[in-house]
Amino acid sequence: MGFLTVENLSAFYGKAQALHEVNISVEQGEIIAIVGANGAGKSTLLDSIMGLTKTTGVIKLGDNVLTGLGSPAIVRLGVGYATERFNLFPYMTVRDNLLVGAYTARDDIERNLDMVHKLFPRLEERENQETMTQSGGERQMVSLGRALMTSPKLLLVDEPTIGLAPKVCLEIAEVLRRLRDEFGTTIVITEQNANFAMTLAERLYVLEAGAIKIEGTVESLRDDPKLTEAYFGH
Repeated sequence: MGFLTVENLSAFYGKAQALHEVNISVEQGEIIAIVGANGAGKSTLLDSIMGLTKTTGVIKLGDNVLTGLGSPAIVRLGVGYATERFNLFPYMTVRDNLLVGAYTARDDIERNLDMVHKLFPRLEERENQETMTQSGGERQMVSLGRALMTSPKLLLVDEPTIGLAPKVCLEIAEVLRRLRDEFGTTIVITEQNANFAMTLAERLYVLEAGAIKIEGTVESLRDDPKLTEAYFGH
């Protein structure tokens, strides 16, 4: 059994079904990627793990069943969620945005701030800057940092490279690797950029129209004709 297991997960917005019997498993200390086009259901999958959608099926983190819990309880069990950077508070400073993420881990604020500043020195340099004045890459760093302020064992990261320059994408990838290697964080990312996902993750799940179509290790899928046709254009 994996550290995170999602079994027969279906998700609904009203009567509309967004996910169809999705199954994924993530081992502790692993990075996996959910790859798919815009609208495939990637964000819905992460939202469902966080208890933000109406679902059927079972979601477990270790021995804890997450299904039916509210988001605050799920965060307290060790799940952090770095949503797209546009969900920051634009008129608040970098520091205050980070502190918003600490409401379930108040005893760890200084330790977690120190970790975030070591991973993203730029955020310490600009801690008094309003996030609305920052670049897209800097806002992505704040989004990741805010999620890390919750002391997560499992980190969910939604579209970490969307709209970012290649150099910034490499910086984000390096931080995610450090989180896994130095802090033992288990990480699930969603990505439209299959190239980025394959350089970072150990395993991929390809999501299309709310259902898993392909899954496997990066090595086994690198030459998969369905994957290359859909995401590499040949």
